[in-house]
Amino acid sequence: MNASISALPASKLAPVDKVSIIDRKDFADSYFTPLRPLVIQDLARSWPALDKWTPDFFIEEHGDAPVKVYDGGFIVPGKSYMKKAKILPLRKYINTVITSSQDLRMFLYNIKSGLPDLMGDIVFPSLVDGLSRRFVFMFFGCKGSVTQMHFDIDMSHVFHTAIFGRKTITLFPFEQGKNLHRYPFTCRSYVDIHQPDYEKYPRLRDAQGYQVVLEPGETLYIPSGYWHHIVYEEATCAISLRCATQTWQGKLQGFYNLIIMSSIDRLMNKISPQKWFAWKQRRASNAGNGTAIYQ
Repeated sequence: MNASISALPASKLAPVDKVSIIDRKDFADSYFTPLRPLVIQDLARSWPALDKWTPDFFIEEHGDAPVKVYDGGFIVPGKSYMKKAKILPLRKYINTVITSSQDLRMFLYNIKSGLPDLMGDIVFPSLVDGLSRRFVFMFFGCKGSVTQMHFDIDMSHVFHTAIFGRKTITLFPFEQGKNLHRYPFTCRSYVDIHQPDYEKYPRLRDAQGYQVVLEPGETLYIPSGYWHHIVYEEATCAISLRCATQTWQGKLQGFYNLIIMSSIDRLMNKISPQKWFAWKQRRASNAGNGTAIYQ
């Protein structure tokens, strides 16, 4: 791994455990229940997608499919907040992905509804119960794309498999939100882990997390509520399988995030986006703020 990938001290970012394969009981006891991330190198070994899903395959077989793509403006306050950047034919987007270096991503693209033929190219693992067959999300990104620090709003557990391309993923447990200076009424943090501003965000010095380079074919288990920041080291395609949180605390937090927190954030952003963002920014600068039901 490139030693310069993170400016946070190495002592603050532990390596993620890696195993070739793991049985259901060991996974539950050591990772799923205690909410610890894990890379499983051979979980997707039998997937046809690993050999089949190349840039040429998507261009030739599904090039006309319209897809929503996003840039950094997705999280900027104002009219474009949480909105799509543009809609492109998949062919044009894939050509952009493999020929340029920029922050242009396709994420949370549900292949179940968008490209259902692809469902036969993945195999649902038996590690856990309840993996969603309705929401199977595809991610694409150009080399140089960055997914800013956030946690998944519904608090799902995620199994994120890199089909091709490498990415560096930095992870923090949910309770580290106070050290990441979480913006209230959002699942986002605007700290820069590569060039941390300790004067503005002093609690970042206390943040404790993990970092891993996810290689093609590997699957990263991201536990419920985990913060994650992703750097696309190469043009990358990945698939995420998800299952709901198993605890009542997690379910309650997810309900609150989706129904109450998100609604307030969107409404206030429409009414007064700049003032609302400035208020969140001021609150985020104060240690220990947030809109969490549980820590």
